[in-house]
Amino acid sequence: MRCGIKTAGKFLYCAVALWAAWAPAGIAQGKYPAKPLRILIPFPAGGAADTIARTIAEPLSAQLGQPIVIDNRPGAGGRLAAEMLAKAEPDGYTLLVGTLGAISISPAVYKNLPYNMDRDFLPITRVGEILNVMVVNPSTGAKTVKDFINWAKKRNGDVRFGSSGAGQPDHLAGVFLQHLAGIRMIHVPYKGGGPALVDLVSGDLQVMFSTYVVALPHIKSGRLRVLAVTTAKRQPLLPDLPAVAETVPGFDISNWNGMFVPARTPHAVADRLFVEINKAIKVPEVKRRQNGAGIEPVGSASRADFAKFLHEDSARWARIVKNANIHLE
Repeated sequence: MRCGIKTAGKFLYCAVALWAAWAPAGIAQGKYPAKPLRILIPFPAGGAADTIARTIAEPLSAQLGQPIVIDNRPGAGGRLAAEMLAKAEPDGYTLLVGTLGAISISPAVYKNLPYNMDRDFLPITRVGEILNVMVVNPSTGAKTVKDFINWAKKRNGDVRFGSSGAGQPDHLAGVFLQHLAGIRMIHVPYKGGGPALVDLVSGDLQVMFSTYVVALPHIKSGRLRVLAVTTAKRQPLLPDLPAVAETVPGFDISNWNGMFVPARTPHAVADRLFVEINKAIKVPEVKRRQNGAGIEPVGSASRADFAKFLHEDSARWARIVKNANIHLE
C-alpha cells in the first residue's frame, strides 16, 4: 500500500494500516509501560524544547509509573534527533519533542532528508507554543509593524534581518514578511539566535523574529524594541502585544512543539500516551514553569487533530519555500 500525506484522513488511514501490519508482537497485549521511557530533545539543555520536555516529564513519569530519561541530541537544526526517532524501535519507549523546523520546514527546504514524516513518525499531540516576537533596533524609529514596513520600503532593500540559521523558522519568518508586505531585506544567517541578537543590538541588523525569552533582557533594557508576536492572534502571555497579522494579514509563524513516536507504534500505546501527555500539560506547575520561559502549554484535541494540523502546516511551508525559491543541501 502506498501512503502519502495528501490528506489528514489518508495519513491516519495509513497509520492504522501500518500498526496492524507491523506492530511488534506482544506490545499491545502486555502491560505498558514496563520500563523507563526516553524523550529525545533536538536542542541543548536549557532551551525551550528542553524546558518543555523536562517540565512534562515529571508528572508524566508519576502518571505512568516509570522513570523518563531526557536525551538531548542537538544537531542539524533538530534533524539529528528526528532521524534517531525514525530508527528507534516502535514500542512506545522512545519519544521525540518535534519542532516546526525539523518537521514542517525541513522537508520543503532539504532535498535529501534521512527521515520522512509520513513513513517514519506517528504524531501524538502538540505540547507547547514557543512565543516568537518581531524585534527591531530602535534606530529604525519603528514603534509598530506598520512603521517598520514603511521605513523598510524607503530603504530600497538596504535592510538586514538575522536568523539562527538558514532554513530555520526565524529565517522563514523574514522571507514570509517580505512576500506579504512587499518589502526587500537581506538575510544574514548565524549559528544560533544569541549571536544574531548581539548584532541586532549593535545595529548591524535591523530586525529579527526571535524567541521572546531570549530577546527579553534586551527588550527590558531598551536596547531592542518589540513590535508584535508572530502567531496569527495575540498570545495570552502577552495580551497587550499585537500580532504581526493585524497589520499583515496572513502572517502566521506558530513555533510549535509536539510529541512523536515511531510510525509503527501500537495504537493502544499511542492512545495511552496522548491521554497521559495531555494530562501532564494541564498540571499547574508545568504551566507556571513553561510560562516563565516564554512557552504556552498547548495540547491537541485528538491525535487526528494534530495530524491534520501537521498536514496543513507542512503544506503552507512548502508553498512559502517554493515561492521564495529556497533550497539547501
